[in-house]
Amino acid sequence: MITTIQLPQEIPSKEMSLQEFLNYDDGSDSRYELEDGKLLYMPSESDINQRIAMFLLAYFLQLGLPFYRLRIGAELAVMGSRATVRLPDLMVLTEELAQALSGASRSMISLEMPPPELVVEVVSPGRENEERDYRYKRAQYQARGIREYWIIDPMQEQITVLRLVRGLYEEAIFRGEEGMVSELLTEWGQREPLTVAQVLQVG
Repeated sequence: MITTIQLPQEIPSKEMSLQEFLNYDDGSDSRYELEDGKLLYMPSESDINQRIAMFLLAYFLQLGLPFYRLRIGAELAVMGSRATVRLPDLMVLTEELAQALSGASRSMISLEMPPPELVVEVVSPGRENEERDYRYKRAQYQARGIREYWIIDPMQEQITVLRLVRGLYEEAIFRGEEGMVSELLTEWGQREPLTVAQVLQVG
């Protein structure tokens, strides 16, 4: 069977409102973020990025987190100079947020909804991607009140755990066989340390 992949049409250059973004359809299955009102094409994830997200999804389920609090591919509205919507690799919702999303016609967390507990981003190659994950998203997720933000970087073989303390992120970086330190993992009943090597699936 031959599958035809539709590529995105030329991306509109004009600024979009949030409503225009929600209504946008280019006839393809392409994924987009909205960054300060500009449409941002998101290419298909690499295999390692998908494997990392699926590994963590399975790990969280093993810890006993209910499946309805886990999201891959859901959209997240954040504060920006103009309308901004991110597409994190993985999110863990609070019970309150899961209830707020229940029955929604689109899996999107609006600014009026509570923030997720955890957002995970797997860094893709390229300077722009690194700057987006380490700089812009960090500021946006902090302002959104997201309790923990994990930046998983396969190129640098490290994981940055950002924990919200009195409105600001405190940073801890882990590498190799180091066990990640996370308040959320402790609260979720983690028994054995989760190492960076396990998450990155190296060694």
